[in-house]
Amino acid sequence: MCKKAIIAMSGGVDSSVAAFLMKEKGFDCIGATMKLYDNEDISVSKEKTCCSLDDIEDARAVARRLSMPYYVFNFKDEFKEKVIDKFISTYENGGTPNPCIDCNRYLKFKKLFQRMEELEYDYVVTGHYAKVVEKDGWFYLKKAVDDTKDQSYVLYSLTQNQLSHILLPLGEYSKAEIRELAEEQGFLNARKKDSQDICFVPDGDYAAFIEGYNGKTYPTGNFIDKQGNVLGQHQGIIRYTNGQRKGLGVAFGKPMYVADKDINHNTVTLCTNEELFSDELTADDFNWLIPDPAKEIKCKARVRYNMKEQPATAYILEDSRVKIVFDAPQRAITKGQAVVLYDEDTVLGGGTIL
Repeated sequence: MCKKAIIAMSGGVDSSVAAFLMKEKGFDCIGATMKLYDNEDISVSKEKTCCSLDDIEDARAVARRLSMPYYVFNFKDEFKEKVIDKFISTYENGGTPNPCIDCNRYLKFKKLFQRMEELEYDYVVTGHYAKVVEKDGWFYLKKAVDDTKDQSYVLYSLTQNQLSHILLPLGEYSKAEIRELAEEQGFLNARKKDSQDICFVPDGDYAAFIEGYNGKTYPTGNFIDKQGNVLGQHQGIIRYTNGQRKGLGVAFGKPMYVADKDINHNTVTLCTNEELFSDELTADDFNWLIPDPAKEIKCKARVRYNMKEQPATAYILEDSRVKIVFDAPQRAITKGQAVVLYDEDTVLGGGTIL
């Protein structure tokens, strides 16, 4: 019997080629775009965001070319609660969020999975660059062959049940090969640019988005050094993230960087570049993707999307927490970001940095 798959289509080239590859393999496919917000809801006047009307039309055109039914699912309420509200709350509480991880966790691989089950389909297919490999009844998440495009970092929250119903056909391809396939198929989005910013903050100005979205203003406060000495005035605590140098608005006579934010005292601590380095962290809400992890694991860890994994040791604590000690100090480990552990190309698990 022909297997059935829902293709998560963003209107971009990756998900379009994913749809083509699944059709080529003989799957019975439907295309689906998640409608996550209206532009007026996020104070963006132009259709320049992910999942805009233009993106929906691009996805619809590809589905039509592939003779594939196409639907738009309205997940706006869930996106507001699970992604936008959490994004704002994390900034307000001194962290730096990664909303793409939450979107994958709560929308693509929860809401879309529920729709898959309701429709009695077998798989959800996405255009992520990563691989799922089954061995001895266990499903492992692995890095893509194109290391420059690998997206395994943002998929660490997947469960075994989800991994068993996910297909990631782009994991064996390079980005250049994907664009070539799109051109061969005559897809209009074959050379469409990849989105670089958070989809609902297309200009990258997170503070302006937060203030426009919730109508709040955030009070000025003091820049201080690690000894508590006042160095100047900041313009609202949501405007800063660990490791930041540009945009501080004050001349210090030497390069200074954001080291920490204290919500209770409304202060932003600055330090020298050398003082940004630390060799350990604790993460909570940790999701293991391997069976029966040992209490102490030698591994490699990544604390932000665009970095090379670094040698470390992970120690399992109570309450879904893990302590990670690096062999060498790492720069600007940031509260709210994800830490993801690897053994070669296999994702061991990940969690949120405290």
